[in-house]
Amino acid sequence: MSEQNRSERAVILKHSGYNCAQSVLCAFAEESGLDEETLKKLGAAFCAGMGAMNATCGALCAAEMLLGLIRYEGKPVLKDAAAIHAEFTSRCGASICRDLKGIDTGTMICSCDDCVRNAAAIVSETLL
Repeated sequence: MSEQNRSERAVILKHSGYNCAQSVLCAFAEESGLDEETLKKLGAAFCAGMGAMNATCGALCAAEMLLGLIRYEGKPVLKDAAAIHAEFTSRCGASICRDLKGIDTGTMICSCDDCVRNAAAIVSETLL
C-alpha cells in the first residue's frame, strides 16, 4: 500500500469511530505484527491528548508505538523516537493536543485528520 493510501486509510478509520491513535495503529496492522483488534485495544486510551488530558497527540503516540513494534530489536530506539517527534512537530506545528486544537488560543494549528494523516505518512517514510 502506498504512503498516501495508508495515510488516507488512517483518516477513514478515524471517521469510522476509531480515535486518532487507533487510526494510525490499525493502518499499519500488517507491519506491526499484531491484529487490528489488539491494536485498537492498545490505542484505546490515547485519544484527546493521551487519555483526555489534552497532552501528547494520540496520532504521535501511535507513531512512536509503531516504532517499537516495527523496529525494536533489543536496543534503544530513542534517537528514532526523537526524530519522529521532531518531524511530527514540524509538519503539524505542535505535539500537544491542546495546542494543536487551539483550546487556549481559539486557533486550531492542525486538525485531527491532518495529525492522523501526518503521523501515518511519517511512519511510512521512516519505518517502512
